Amino acid sequence: MSGQNRTDGAWRGGDTTRLEAFVDAAFAFAVTLLVISGDHLPESLDDLLRALKNLPAFAASFVMVAMFWYAHVRWARQYRMDGLPATLLSLLLVFLVLVYVYPLRLLFGTFFSWVTGGWVPMPLSDVRGAGDILLMFVAYGVAFASTSACIAGLYQLAWRARGKLALDNEAAASAAGQVASHAFFALIGLLSIGVVALLPQQARPWQVALPGCVYFLLSFTGWIYTIGHRHAQRVLQQESNA
Repeated sequence: MSGQNRTDGAWRGGDTTRLEAFVDAAFAFAVTLLVISGDHLPESLDDLLRALKNLPAFAASFVMVAMFWYAHVRWARQYRMDGLPATLLSLLLVFLVLVYVYPLRLLFGTFFSWVTGGWVPMPLSDVRGAGDILLMFVAYGVAFASTSACIAGLYQLAWRARGKLALDNEAAASAAGQVASHAFFALIGLLSIGVVALLPQQARPWQVALPGCVYFLLSFTGWIYTIGHRHAQRVLQQESNA
């Protein structure tokens, strides 16, 4: 491989493209929709304290949005891909994140209101019971799974174009590992939806928490990445020996 190739973790260089700038701006706009004070500035001390109580939900939502943003940044900077499929997937990612941001905020807000016994304000005024909470888990699961699948698709493009991009083995295997990781993310979102479908109509409080507990499986993401990375290395070794 030439000295211009880059391994995992290194940028391939080049200026920020208009597409990257558009995606970054869209993510920044999504973050503004999460602001802790809602649609207006606090006008009293009570309003300020009420807004600050939303900080845990805002922080959790911000981390999730930032996670998907950084996944796109890494893909864009490491592989410098253009073309119609990459553009369409990037635009789809923007669309999904802007749809994703409200279920994200509402779910985290409801969760923190529940675990704090109402100290954190409930973001919805018409939550009537377990069925409404489970519906929110479905909305969140669809958004999480589809956004994760979009990121997986971007990295899949890089893996398939490894020859055209002149990637070294480590950079190519890293792309495959990211495909595995984000496909796993999508699977977890779908699994959470499946748990909702299996619960009884009159679910008990501990049962309502089960779709959310499924996301603790994300702690195995590093292991899934390693599996995808090692499998890709075997494929690359076979290609080099052919």
